[in-house]
Amino acid sequence: MVVDGSKLVRKLIGDVLQREVADVEVVSCGSIREAREALAAGPVDLVTTSLSLPDGDGIALARSVREAAGQRYVPIIVISADAQAHLESRRFTEDVTDYFDKALGHTALAAFIRGYVQPQPIPGARVLYVEDSKVVALATKRMLERQQLTVLHFVGVEEALEYLEQHRGQDDIGTDLVLTDVYLKGELEGSDLLDRLRNDFGYGKRRLPVLVMTGDANPDNQSNLLRAGANDLVLKPIEERLLVTKTLFQLRLSKLP
Repeated sequence: MVVDGSKLVRKLIGDVLQREVADVEVVSCGSIREAREALAAGPVDLVTTSLSLPDGDGIALARSVREAAGQRYVPIIVISADAQAHLESRRFTEDVTDYFDKALGHTALAAFIRGYVQPQPIPGARVLYVEDSKVVALATKRMLERQQLTVLHFVGVEEALEYLEQHRGQDDIGTDLVLTDVYLKGELEGSDLLDRLRNDFGYGKRRLPVLVMTGDANPDNQSNLLRAGANDLVLKPIEERLLVTKTLFQLRLSKLP
């Protein structure tokens, strides 16, 4: 289901889906009312929506999808030029699965949607992973390795920085993505690692994507991480499909021209 007040935007997103997904059926809706009518006619497998709709917003639509009789839990993706601002201000509700910033373009959108409907591994891509809990680290490492990713696990920020320092100034900086917990037992936390990567090493979001795992529900703390340069957050408890989708998308995005 593609929900957007603009017929042109609906066609563009629908075209992406039809190119990327075999035998897909696109249900095009211009408003929340039309979406509710479509949901009453039968369940859908994925929903994209803009933030602004003629009779409400994407957040209200997400609630309608979750409340629809007979509709199982499906990904609901907000596609908007204001997605990053909404993310930083933590205005997305738990009904929204994920978001996409229109500014990234249609090639990135295709990669993003493909990650949900037909996820493709990136064999050998390296994830530098910082986590001091053995139980969490083992479970998360297995999730990533099932996607043929190479996981470089460190129990603390200090050890991770030592490794990255060895590759400073080289074309190969030692990893393709960083995944870190916020709260760690050492002197340095995940936010310190993020600060060092963005300001000391000078790695931008495309050069080195950083995903931050947090169980902190405080919206101000989450906003601060995003403003400090985190590409995205992974909220605990970790849902494997979402972690994999976010990780693979950031890896693909970093390789786009």
